Amino acid sequence: MMHSCRVLCAVFVGMLLPEAVSAEGGYRDFAQAPHDYFLRTPTDRFTRLKAEIEFGRLRLDRSDERAFVRSLLDVLGIPVSSQMLVFSTTSLQLSRISPSNPRALYFTEDIYLGYIPGGRLELASLDPDLGAVFYIFDVPRGEEAIQVERATRCMNCHAGEDTGHVPGLVVKSVVPGPSGGSLDAFRLGQTGHGIPWEERFGGWYLTGQGSLTNHWANAIGRSVDGVMARIPNSLNGRVNLERYLAPTSDLLAQWIHEHQVGFVNRVVGATYRARAFLQADGGVDRLSHASLRELEAQAGEIVRYLLFADEVPLPADGLEGDPAFKADFLRTRREAGGRSLKDFELKTRVFENRCSYMIYSPVFAGLPPVVKDLVNRRLGEALGPWSGEGIDPFAYLPMDERRRVRGILQATLPDLGPDW
Repeated sequence: MMHSCRVLCAVFVGMLLPEAVSAEGGYRDFAQAPHDYFLRTPTDRFTRLKAEIEFGRLRLDRSDERAFVRSLLDVLGIPVSSQMLVFSTTSLQLSRISPSNPRALYFTEDIYLGYIPGGRLELASLDPDLGAVFYIFDVPRGEEAIQVERATRCMNCHAGEDTGHVPGLVVKSVVPGPSGGSLDAFRLGQTGHGIPWEERFGGWYLTGQGSLTNHWANAIGRSVDGVMARIPNSLNGRVNLERYLAPTSDLLAQWIHEHQVGFVNRVVGATYRARAFLQADGGVDRLSHASLRELEAQAGEIVRYLLFADEVPLPADGLEGDPAFKADFLRTRREAGGRSLKDFELKTRVFENRCSYMIYSPVFAGLPPVVKDLVNRRLGEALGPWSGEGIDPFAYLPMDERRRVRGILQATLPDLGPDW
């Protein structure tokens, strides 16, 4: 059901002050100790490349705007085929976004880049300890120097209600008006592969959707006598695709993006909670029963997400996916005995082996050991025969799939622990 949206990525003036963030629980004070988000030097992949880019030590094509973006994506290992186009004005650069000039988003497992023709480049990079770190910079003209700015204003949305008050990622689904401004919104504060189709894609262009029709992509809204009318808004004919790097905004790419965002926000949230509890209680050996119960609950939620417990079923005819995106996605597959967590199924579910490949990601690697040990133990239990009381919460996973997933993880993850 739609409801009024009053928290749509507003752009506030100046840097977000720590006291502007809810103080309910130490994990939400992301700018304060023990997190010190703005005081620590990030170690994410983009930050490590930042100086190389600013001092011109990386070869980037400056012949025009599109060429520069393409060459930057190449340097960052982000496939052009991951392109998604969003025309709702949910960005710092909202004045530049419209149904005829959408924002393009490109992503890999640890870096997300936003490009608006004629605008600045926005970038989110995932740090193992801090979560999402945000940058913004101009496309250089000629040989002028590139100046990359740490985008503190992004935290107004990216460390607020939508991310659980930790530095994470946001996927908005809104009903845009004719100019791109938002009339209504869906699934506020919720992300991941469990979001119903009818609450996804509002304000986004969508290609390769097959029989999937119960969503708000490719449409704008107009309120008539209190009733929201849906007006088709086609990508073809409305957008000059020559200004972009690809003609697609593929359904599979959008599914993968949604899955990753849900994973990142859950894991970063667990990291911040654990860090706050460890400081408050005086260390891992002194964690209170209440803190341990909370961390166990966090670990259980991460395991459910890793194993796709709440994945929304695919449309009746499955999901095809753009061939170029599928090829690029599989290019980074980690294999064990010919199998991988990235292998697609795409008939009734997205993956053949249902354990998220994001288990290899920097944010998962950065989980505090106390949480990672809990996750690994729960994961090992879930992938074996059910020995608990009541109904097996992972009964949807047949034993042959559990054995496949267990074998892949044992061959590709070095720190699973003695329970494996």
